[in-house]
Amino acid sequence: MEDHVLSAVSEFVASLNSGSGVVADMTALVEVTSSLPLSNLEYWERLIRSGLYQAAAHAKPAKWKFWDKPTPFLTWIDLCSGDGFKRERTLRILAGRAPNRFFFAMAVRRLNDWVPQVRSAARDQLPSIAVASNPEDVVDVLCAVLPHWNSWGRSEDEGRQTLLTIASTESIAQVLKSRLISAAAGPLASVLAQVGKSYVLDAHLPQIASSAIQPSVRAKAYRSLLDGKATWVAGRKWEWTDIRYCQGHFMPMLCDRPLTTKKPLEETLRAASSDRSAFVRRVAGDVLIRELETLGAVGFQLANILASDGNPSVAERGKFALKKLSQKCPAA
Repeated sequence: MEDHVLSAVSEFVASLNSGSGVVADMTALVEVTSSLPLSNLEYWERLIRSGLYQAAAHAKPAKWKFWDKPTPFLTWIDLCSGDGFKRERTLRILAGRAPNRFFFAMAVRRLNDWVPQVRSAARDQLPSIAVASNPEDVVDVLCAVLPHWNSWGRSEDEGRQTLLTIASTESIAQVLKSRLISAAAGPLASVLAQVGKSYVLDAHLPQIASSAIQPSVRAKAYRSLLDGKATWVAGRKWEWTDIRYCQGHFMPMLCDRPLTTKKPLEETLRAASSDRSAFVRRVAGDVLIRELETLGAVGFQLANILASDGNPSVAERGKFALKKLSQKCPAA
């Protein structure tokens, strides 16, 4: 695959440097990059940048004429250039639809660029590029980027807000909701958590909780509905466990906001208690223990259901709830 990418880069750059004044056809370049995974974007970006350097070194310059001025074309591939000025200018002139998800991902990566002016250009241009692009491509990139964006050390809060603005676009939000429900693999629970910074999926949480294929996604949606708030990891902080021996670990920093959609606690808890996954039923058990005093007879009924569950960890929560109820109301 690496050889195909380098070959497509070389051919495309050679056509741009031919002096013909005609923009080369990007079909081959788009085709080869369309099959690239989004899981290792840094590697592919470095490979393409290497290909650009190699192509420039071997390119034969057109016959020089003193009245000509160099007018290099800037295209999507220049988002991978090692020249920060070129990356910024490329972002400023890009308009319309991204050729595929890979090139849209390269534009999104510029939010974490090491040049501040490039990051600023990305914040300005990405929303309009996303609206014009294929929503499926945009959602592919969001699902690849959102679980890891807390590791972006150079990206400011404005850059993260840019991604949330893109995710809140109606056409993209609809595709994102469908992806959260239908996808069988991927860190979509983390995607749902990070998108929780925005209210865009609040109204869809009941559908996601009842219909998502992945148990972790259903559990996250139920947890948000049962807690009445969206919670996400905002970063990590170092916590010492034994400063004498320089021992410690990173702890997640959680943030939350109230949901704009509310569902009756009893109805939601019943649905979570009967979910097909023990992972979700454990969430129901945790909330049941917390809310025993407010549920009354319903709490006793649900505790009995969970206590007879076939999964030991779920049954343990149900039995603990029954024990708390018996201590509160001992038999006469």
